[in-house]
Amino acid sequence: MVIIIALGKIGISVTPFVAAIGAASLGAGLALQGMLSNYGAGLAIIATRPFVVGDTIEVKNVSGQVKTIELGYTILINEEKVEITIPNKHIVGEILHNSFSYSLVKGEIDIAYSACSDNAISLIEDVLKAHELVAQTPLSQVGIERFADSGVTISYRYWVPTTKIIETKLAINGGVYKAINNADIEIPFPQRVITINKSDL
Repeated sequence: MVIIIALGKIGISVTPFVAAIGAASLGAGLALQGMLSNYGAGLAIIATRPFVVGDTIEVKNVSGQVKTIELGYTILINEEKVEITIPNKHIVGEILHNSFSYSLVKGEIDIAYSACSDNAISLIEDVLKAHELVAQTPLSQVGIERFADSGVTISYRYWVPTTKIIETKLAINGGVYKAINNADIEIPFPQRVITINKSDL
């Protein structure tokens, strides 16, 4: 301030300096506000513990397993082993989904209408029970999802560790396909029935 006043006394315009100092002060204040918001949100997370390291959360359409909880940010890791850094102010006050250390995986396969659905369901249940990464609690679910145009859709849902989703899904799908094929259960493909009227020939 002394320098600015002295410059003004000797005839040098100090208006640009004052404007620059004001702009710098405003920028610093906004940056500090963002940091304080993140730190305050971090303290709230630590105090209320809506999730802990190892839980699987989803917030603002971003999901992953909690790897680290810092004062200013939280780091998630997803099934592709990608680390996601979320400022804590974007977590507190938002709708938060917490599935703890597991994530839900869904799959389905069609079988012919002439095939036995009970047999297909039993085979899929055996595949799910045999895989070591599929959680026993909550239990897997297998059943008829819908009646499609070309076959009956069997749906299966199971829980796996969040960081093992892709490899487990590929293994389960391969096991289900192999089990259905080995049991000679027909897997249909889209088809149409065409009726030709002889009178039109």
